[in-house]
Order: sequence, then C-alpha cells, then structure tokens
Amino acid sequence: MTDHQLPPDDGDESAVPNLGAGQEDAGPLASKRQPCAISGKRRPKRDLIALDALRPNLADRIRLDHPHLEPDSQISRQELARYRSLYVAELLQAEHGELSELDREVAESLARHETLAENPEEEYDDRRTLGERLSDGLASFGGSWAFLISFAFFLGVWMIINIIEGDPKAFDPYPFILLNLVLSCLAAIQAPVIMMSQKRQEAKDRLRSENDYRVNLKAELEIRHLHEKMDYLIQRQWQRLAEIQQLQLEIMQEKRPRK
Repeated sequence: MTDHQLPPDDGDESAVPNLGAGQEDAGPLASKRQPCAISGKRRPKRDLIALDALRPNLADRIRLDHPHLEPDSQISRQELARYRSLYVAELLQAEHGELSELDREVAESLARHETLAENPEEEYDDRRTLGERLSDGLASFGGSWAFLISFAFFLGVWMIINIIEGDPKAFDPYPFILLNLVLSCLAAIQAPVIMMSQKRQEAKDRLRSENDYRVNLKAELEIRHLHEKMDYLIQRQWQRLAEIQQLQLEIMQEKRPRK
C-alpha cells in the first residue's frame, strides 16, 4: 500500500484552557469533553465516535497508523473525516493506479459529505470573454432559420433591384459579380467563427463529461460504503440476537421447575 502524507488538522480546537492556579479545571464544560485518541485534543462527546462503531475497513485503516487503539477508543469527527479521505484515496489508487485530480476531488468531497453535481453551462458562461460571446452568438444566428430566411430575402432584393434598374444604372448587373464577392467574404468570415464556436462546444462537453465522471464515481463509492455499512449492521444485529436468544434460554432453564 502506498504511503500517504496525512494533512495537518489545523482546524482542531485546543484543549480546555486552564482557568487559573487553584481553580478547578473540571466543571460542566470540561466534564462533557473527552480527548481524541488520535490527536489527543479534547472534544465534546457529541463530536466523538467509538472505534468499534466504525465500518471494519475504515477501522482497520486507522489501526494501521495507530495500532495501540482499543475498540472503545474515541475518535473526533475531524480525524475521522481525514481518514475517510485517505481511505477513499487509497481505494481509488488500488483500483485505478495513479490518482487524477478528479479522483482527489471525489475523495475529498466524500470525506466532507459535499455534493459534486454542478451545472457546466453556468461554469462555462462565467468564463467566456466578450469575443467568445460574440462568436457564439454569430455562430448560433448563422445556423438558424432566421439567418436562412433573411439571407434569401437579401439575395432576392439584391438581384431584383439590379435586374429592374438595367445594365446602365445597376450597381451590380448580371452576372452579379459584386454579390459573388460579398458571398465569398461572408463565407470566409463565417467559417472561422463556426470553428471557434465548435472548439468552445468541445470545451463545454469536456466540462460536462468531467462533472458526470465525478458524480458517477462518488455515487459508486457511496453505494459501496452503504453495502459495507449494511453488512456490518446486519452482522452486529445477528450477534446481538444470538446473545439475546442465549440469555432467554438461560432464563427459561433457570425458571424451569426442578424434579
């Protein structure tokens, strides 16, 4: 297993401060706090979780770094989130090899219980420059029925005017050489604009695919963790039921009248 550097937990609170010489350190606040078995810093009881209450795989990963921990050792939620992220990162590395940036984001979000679903359209629109917005607008208009209808109307008006005026007065008589020049210039300008818009569409599709990958990977890991939790809970419940049944049999044997 590849060694991973555990990040420092700067967000942890310090221990309960000393209230002064000769003054009792215990009290209502101190009595409700217990030290974390990993960091040693005192935490409220509601922020501590027993080691045996964790999933076996996660508990085994913690014991690799802290083999002295007992089953009833209390671990703070900050340390637990840190080890969740480390456990998921090692799990992904074992399956996929070297971790990518997306895999690290998924591992961190899974430990912090964050949502990964984003709208790629909004992220893409926020990063577009003015030129990119103009080219996208031109490409969108150039591929619409409004452009085709208006351009057909423009061509018809151009040709009708020049035909009606006749050769002496027409500014572009038949065979409409000036019109051909305008059409050639329009095609030369429109082609790069469409290509630029297609490149940005590819970037948008890439953002969408990365977002789908993160969401699907996190969903897969969450489902796997749920299966592990269910198996662990079923195993513990089965053990408790067996103990209760054994206790009931002993009580029934004690109450059975002796001959």
